[in-house]
Amino acid sequence: MFDNKTILITGGTGSFGHKYTKTILERYKPKRLIILSRDELKQYEMQQIFNAPCMRYFLGDVRDADRLMQAFNGVDYVIHAAAIKQVPAAEYNPMECIKTNIYGAENVIKAAIANNVTKVIALSTDKAAAPINLYGATKLASDKLFVAANNMVGKGKTRFSVVRYGNVVGSRGSVVPFFKKLIEEGADHLPITHVEMTRFWITLQQGVDFVLKNFARMYGGEIFVPKIPSVHIKDLANAYAPGLETKIIGIRPGEKLHEIMCPADDSHLTLEFDDHFVICPSIKFYNDEHCYERNLIDELGLPVPQGAEYHSGRNPDFLTVEQIVEFDKLAEL
Repeated sequence: MFDNKTILITGGTGSFGHKYTKTILERYKPKRLIILSRDELKQYEMQQIFNAPCMRYFLGDVRDADRLMQAFNGVDYVIHAAAIKQVPAAEYNPMECIKTNIYGAENVIKAAIANNVTKVIALSTDKAAAPINLYGATKLASDKLFVAANNMVGKGKTRFSVVRYGNVVGSRGSVVPFFKKLIEEGADHLPITHVEMTRFWITLQQGVDFVLKNFARMYGGEIFVPKIPSVHIKDLANAYAPGLETKIIGIRPGEKLHEIMCPADDSHLTLEFDDHFVICPSIKFYNDEHCYERNLIDELGLPVPQGAEYHSGRNPDFLTVEQIVEFDKLAEL
């Protein structure tokens, strides 16, 4: 579906953007693949890796509505990946986080509708489910905006959905590069926040593949959640540095002991498919009536039990130490 189409990714110089670009160029023949971001150095560095004739690099910020109106001209598909993601940075710079994650989402929606973009998928996070930090709260607001945007299109064709997933192995700012750096520097211990802490775990390639498939699945208004394994933080430390001492440093401000991707309060809206969940919209769309139980590629989902919750600490699928090591090898491919 991406052959001879124009695709744009906001925040495209990040970890997701690199893997997404590599995947698109290997599997499809896009008309144009546009990387929109605000850092010219990261764009320059990315151009040294990806310089196919279809590639375009646009400087711009999602806070700049006029720039998005211009950049989205002629675009068929948009992935909105731009965000302020670091929890401590968001807590310390709350207005900056709000400007990018909420007002930026609004600008993306308006530009997509004005330019008659076919489909938009916004990337979300497990921290948007029952949020306790500002980053999660802004992403929850963003998710709500993108779902409700399907009511703003009138007779237009643009449709919006959301993809929500957990910690990405090896992404910038995540715990894995931090652990590896400490190990390389000869640290005598690894700091872990809490011995019982768990997280959902996914590779960048799995995240990219899930997003791409959801463009084919989506009607508009869904929040897609992949079924992925969990890890214990103590097992993570043991996988990367067997036998190295760990020290408990305590849960940082804004952190949870466990993460949730499908809250119990949304169980009446949640459908379970073979390899993913869908949280259906809580509002009705003016011109659209969809049976979300059967998606556009004919997969069938069933309602989850009342009160069911997709919770990293109660996930039936946990990685062993050996499997964490294999996941790391996959992440480097």
